[in-house]
Parts: sequence; C-alpha cells; structure tokens
Amino acid sequence: MTKMRTAYVCRQCGAQQAKWSGRCPECGEWNTLVEERYVERSTSRTGEYGVSQARPITEIEPTDAARLASGIPELDRVLGGGVVLGGTVLVGGDPGIGKSTLLLQAADKFASGGLKVLYVTAEESLLQTKLRARRLGVESPNLLLLAETNIDLVFEEVERTRPEAIVIDSIQMVYSPDLPSAPGSVGQVRDSAARLVQYAKRSGTPLFLIGHVTKGGLIAGPRVLEHLVDTVLYFEGDRHHAFRLLRAVKNRFGSTNELGVFEMTPQGLVEVPNPSRLFLPQDLRPVAGSTIVPCMEGSRAFLVEVQALLATAHYGSAERKVSGVDYVRVCMLLAVLERRAGLQLVGQDVFVNAAGGVRVEEPAADLAIAVAIASSFQEFPVPHDTVLIGEVGLGGEVRAVSQIETRLGEAAKLGFRRALIPAGSSVSPAGVGHLDVVPVGRLVEALDMLR
Repeated sequence: MTKMRTAYVCRQCGAQQAKWSGRCPECGEWNTLVEERYVERSTSRTGEYGVSQARPITEIEPTDAARLASGIPELDRVLGGGVVLGGTVLVGGDPGIGKSTLLLQAADKFASGGLKVLYVTAEESLLQTKLRARRLGVESPNLLLLAETNIDLVFEEVERTRPEAIVIDSIQMVYSPDLPSAPGSVGQVRDSAARLVQYAKRSGTPLFLIGHVTKGGLIAGPRVLEHLVDTVLYFEGDRHHAFRLLRAVKNRFGSTNELGVFEMTPQGLVEVPNPSRLFLPQDLRPVAGSTIVPCMEGSRAFLVEVQALLATAHYGSAERKVSGVDYVRVCMLLAVLERRAGLQLVGQDVFVNAAGGVRVEEPAADLAIAVAIASSFQEFPVPHDTVLIGEVGLGGEVRAVSQIETRLGEAAKLGFRRALIPAGSSVSPAGVGHLDVVPVGRLVEALDMLR
C-alpha cells in the first residue's frame, strides 16, 4: 500500500521541510525551495538487503571486497583496483569531457571479458549510441543497449536480462512515473538513484551512473546523490585539449589520492601510462622562469613544469595571476622572497602557471615555484636537467616532504641528473640512480647554487 506526501526541497542542498519559505534554513540560499511529491511505499520486515534484523557485530564475518577489473588500468587505479561487486560509481564532469566515452569503453571491456552489461542511454537514441560505439570499436554482443528514461521500464528490462553490470547515462534524465515532478528535479534524481543503488547492493551488481554538473563544477541535483554512491569520480580537463584527468573525490573502498590520465583521440580515450612526458617542456633548452618539480598523486609520481613570468607594472597596482597552483601559497612565497632573499617584487606583475593543465596543490612544489619566480625576475635560467623538491617556510627554510625517494626515482627514470632536496631528507643511493642529490637548508642557498 502506498500514499502520497508533499514536501518542500532545497535545490541547492537537498534539505526538506514541511512548509515553504523564501530562504532555506539549512544552506541559507534564497528562492531555492521547490515543491516535490513523494510516494511512500509500504514497509515490512524484509528490507532491501534481506531480513531487517539486527545482529551483533562480532557475529559478522568480514570478507575482502571482491573486485572486477574494468580492463582499463587507469580507471582501475582510480577505483582502487577495480569496481567492487555491488559497488556504485558516480562519474561527473563538464559536457563533452568524455564521461560517456569512458563508460562505454569500460562497458565494452566488461562485456568482452564475458560479463553481460546493460547500458541504459537516457540521452541518446540507440542509433546515436551505435554510431559512437562503432567509432570506438565497441562490438561485444554481451553489451546490451537500452534507450529508456522511465525507471520502472528500466527495472523491467533489468529483471528480464539479469545483467552483471549496469551503466546509466545519465541519472538526471531518468524519472519515476510515481512522482509528478520533471526529470532532473530533486525528488526524481533522489528516488531513481536510491532505487538503483538498492538493487545494486541487493544483487551484487556493479552500477555506474553518469551525472551532470552545474556551472560551479559540482554534480547537479541533491547533494544526497553523492552520499548514496560508494565512489564519486570527476573528469577534469579542457574539452578543447586532448588530455583528461580522472580523480576520485570519494571512495569507500580505496584511496581518493589516485589520478588517472587519458588522452582523447578519434578512437576514444587512450591511457597515458607515463604522464610525466605530458607536462614536461618539449624544448629542453633552459629558459628563465621555468622549473621542474616531481609531484605525487596517490602512489604515482609525475613531473610538472612550473612557469613564472614577471613584468614591471606600469598601470596601477601590481597584478598576481596564477593557474594550476594555489594563489595563497604564491602570495606567501612572494613575501618570503622579498623578506628573506632580498628581491624587490612590489612593482612587478607576477604570473605563475603549472603547464599542461594539471593542478599542483602540495607544498612540495614551493621550492620550484619560488625559484621560478626568482629566475624570471633576475633573468637566470635553471638547468634543464635539474628538479626542485621542498616546502618553503616563512623563515625561508626548506622543509622536508613525503615520499622523496619516489619523486627522485621518477626524475632519474626520465633522465634528470640533479635534484635539490630539503636538507636532512633520508635518501637511499640505490633509489636515485645517477641523480646528483644536493641537500639545501634555505631558499637563498638554492638560489645561490642555481644563479
């Protein structure tokens, strides 16, 4: 037996309340409450995951989460080794970034491995999806396509075909006929996603959902959508450039520090096993204002070029513009360079960039950023075979960073010959190969060595 109830839901945060008001009491946003009607289904002792009966935690036997490898190593790396049976993965990103391409390729890999996969395309017709699949070389007969937006009809097909993996493209287009609101509304997204997640948990079927994003870059719809799923992945990058970064912002069964790197080609997304070569300059002649830093993303190290350009400010106050690095840390490093290294940067426009579209957020890049700024200001090029590692403190000291040997190993593998690292760092000679490791204790010491 079912009954209908009405609630007012905030489009911004998903909060519910019984009466309408001009301002959401949870997030404080104005004019975000919309009326939604919900169907309350009858409850019983049998829940979605079996009989609803509490058990002592000591009686529950833990088991290792079984995983299915997608056949795309970069995707498996971000997922933590593959998708967990019964796990739910939400993939978000800008329009045209490659979400559908990635999951269609992953679905084909699952299907080619003998699994029956149901790909529900709620935004394209079967013919449109087939044309894209032909371009990507997707031809497995175990991959079933369904063009449908009604969640009830989707479940009818799921019950008929019994797939071993499901892809929904996209969750904002799926709707329940029990709710009078339009597809994409708070109630529709929450109800459809909840039913799909419950089925995945009950049946042990891996579930992939594609989610739209807002202008702010967040998953569209209620925030509860991200709480429902086990893993949230974001596709980053400029759709006008070839390279894409896949990053996990939530993962119940793995690390959120891993990064997957792909290149968009006419044949689809291709993995980039050595991302360091993407972010390094092609012209290795030394240029003032350019430095190289080994960065860490989870267990992976890759090298990034940090660029700085300083020019005399002729109009008004000096500008500070950054891309791919933290603005606050750049401002702090400018103050340290002025106070501790004696550089007069007040009247200089400062532009700092992490090349290749990657974002560098860790403090280990401080030394490279500071040296790049000083190099551009004083017009001395840093040798192209040198990498810089270290956090810079307010006193001008170079502080130790984590995973120093992994960073040095990546630099040695790519042919770099010299590394400036924080003094006191413990480094095994076997892990750095032919690298000449030079410890520095203060920022001025590093500048004096490189001038």
